[in-house]
Amino acid sequence: MRNAGLEEAQAGIKIAGRNISNLRYADDTTLMAESEEELKSLLLKVKEESEKVGLKFNIQKTKIMASSPITSWQIDGETVADFIFLGSKIPVDGDCSPEIKRRLLLGRKVMTNLDNILRCRDVTLPTKGWIRSIRSQKEVLFLHVNDGSSLESLQVVADSSFDSRELAFGSSVEVQGQLVKSPSKKQNVELKAEKIEVVGSCDAKAFPFKYKERHPLEYLRQYPHLRCRTNVLGSVLRVRSEATAAIHSFFKDSGFVHIHTPVITSNDCEGAGELFQVEPSSKIKVPEENFFNIPVFLTVSGQLHLEVMSGAFTQVFTFGPTFRAENSQSRRHLAEFYMVEAEISFLESLQDLMQVMESLFKTTAMTVLSNCPKDVELCHKFLAPGQKDRLEHMLKNNFLIISYTEAVEILKQASQNFTFTPEWGADLHTEHEKYLVKHCGDIPVFVINYPLVLKPFYMRDNEDGPQHTVAAVDLLVPGVGELFGGSLREERYHLLEQQLARLGLTEAYQWYLDLRRFGSVPHGGFGMGFERYLQCILGIDNIKDVIPFPRFTHSCLL
Repeated sequence: MRNAGLEEAQAGIKIAGRNISNLRYADDTTLMAESEEELKSLLLKVKEESEKVGLKFNIQKTKIMASSPITSWQIDGETVADFIFLGSKIPVDGDCSPEIKRRLLLGRKVMTNLDNILRCRDVTLPTKGWIRSIRSQKEVLFLHVNDGSSLESLQVVADSSFDSRELAFGSSVEVQGQLVKSPSKKQNVELKAEKIEVVGSCDAKAFPFKYKERHPLEYLRQYPHLRCRTNVLGSVLRVRSEATAAIHSFFKDSGFVHIHTPVITSNDCEGAGELFQVEPSSKIKVPEENFFNIPVFLTVSGQLHLEVMSGAFTQVFTFGPTFRAENSQSRRHLAEFYMVEAEISFLESLQDLMQVMESLFKTTAMTVLSNCPKDVELCHKFLAPGQKDRLEHMLKNNFLIISYTEAVEILKQASQNFTFTPEWGADLHTEHEKYLVKHCGDIPVFVINYPLVLKPFYMRDNEDGPQHTVAAVDLLVPGVGELFGGSLREERYHLLEQQLARLGLTEAYQWYLDLRRFGSVPHGGFGMGFERYLQCILGIDNIKDVIPFPRFTHSCLL
């Protein structure tokens, strides 16, 4: 780092000799570094040193648009250093020099503050995206261009001579111009256009979505090839992307190994028979044979394959598509959806498993709220009023734990009339799950120790009586019902063998018994429906609106 040093002062901290006792007023201070990582390191050091003298603040990096190199660092929501990051270090002291202009145009790295960039009046910056709004006045033309990286659009200000019929809502454009400070309070900067090129025109009259019209989600579902261009689906899909990254980060930071489990399998993990069978599209010449020699299906879960891997790795996870041939068009079901699944070796209690489940839920949600605040706010404001408070309530409270037996007693004592009468030994239905969550104060609740007869063969026998249960757990959440399902696995060879024999599955699952013969350990795991998770944190009522291309019975568009 050049020309920048830290020193403690009575009033606070100094950077490059400038006193910045409160960094929120340091937007005129140039932070110089040779790389983006070095700048980040400098800011974190400033934060650390400032806290020693009683100053506390948050540091966050923001980006105007993915297709534009302009980014900024913010402290307590105030811009500290706006800079352009294109390729390699150059000095930035004083006014912009011809050398800076030359290197900018060559696309090399530059880090400086926005004031210095704005001195480069003859340096143009490219922006590419789609027109979200257009407003033409007598002498000036205003465009809002969005490239999908943010809910916010970049305002482009152009001479009225640029106006044409091709500049319309939905058209794709490439704009070159100077990034200048905006006189409006609605945005910090705007692009003063020097060149506007229409890359692809759009017939606004024929386009099914209209500017400033808030279309219902049901209407948008009719256009799966176009709905991603709307603000609401754009926000949902950015949240989905961020949540995906947050889940991967959670597992990586926790020491899990990512396993790619197969999509085509000969196992029916759930034992429910709701499978899609896989066969070649062309007819096989010999009718008695098939492609794999045995029936194969699209996976309903990667759990059994993760159990294989848990014999070599103490913590594994997978995150991928799963398939259920359920004849349902409900708001909670899809034929194709994504599952987050984990398996942990040397795990001996449901309490330890539930701790990982709760941590995954909360860590991912907090990351999404931190990194996509405006996208989440749009969903909460227009799709699910009150969801912000409900989510905060979930995150600040410890999740509750009740047994299946306690849950049934709660349901029996309820004044509400249920479609399905609650009784011990029967499945909990969605109406039961939602009531239990409400009964528990709209806090997520773990239900543990289900009847053995309700659960698959691999769940660990509690060997209790007279009501025979297994060490299973479901996490029920507000608005959705069941979100997670997990259990301790039956690691004891003789008990697993008895269970498989009782079900007539010994031959099919001999390999599964082998896992218990060769170095077996106590272990457990869980699965989380990713789309239901998004429904839970965003408050979106229909699961078809949180996945790019929903597949369900009688519908497979595109």
